[in-house]
Amino acid sequence: MNAATLILWVIALILAGFAWKKSSAALQRGLKLTWSTFRRNAAVLVIAFLIVGYVAVLSPTELVRHWIGPASGMRGILVAELVGMLLPGGPYVVFPLIAVLYESGASIAAVITLVTSWSTTALLTLSFELPFMGARFTLIRWGLGLTIPLLAGTAALLLL
Repeated sequence: MNAATLILWVIALILAGFAWKKSSAALQRGLKLTWSTFRRNAAVLVIAFLIVGYVAVLSPTELVRHWIGPASGMRGILVAELVGMLLPGGPYVVFPLIAVLYESGASIAAVITLVTSWSTTALLTLSFELPFMGARFTLIRWGLGLTIPLLAGTAALLLL
């Protein structure tokens, strides 16, 4: 068990304690919601972990090193930004995939760019952002979102 898992367990147990203190009904309702959420998301998690496992096994190390490895420089940062924009899904999918790329030879600068790009400019968010926030907001945010991963990756490249 790593530190993050331990912290999550502690938080969950503290929250369960507060729910139990409030009432046994609150504790039971929390457990029912927990089970309902687990049932809704278990298939997605298993599929995500299968994808990550096969990507790890099939990951072309030389290709990763060529395009986003330590010797790729600014080209690697640009490629990492594009790849980050295209990564599908939430953190349970994305972070294991990025970890596989890092283990396959991606540079720290490229990995920082990947994570930052995914979190600021994931293409899947456009379908939600445009209708709710409008074109002006989306263009401004995307302009900034495209710049930030490049700055973060370049800073990492220069610092490391």
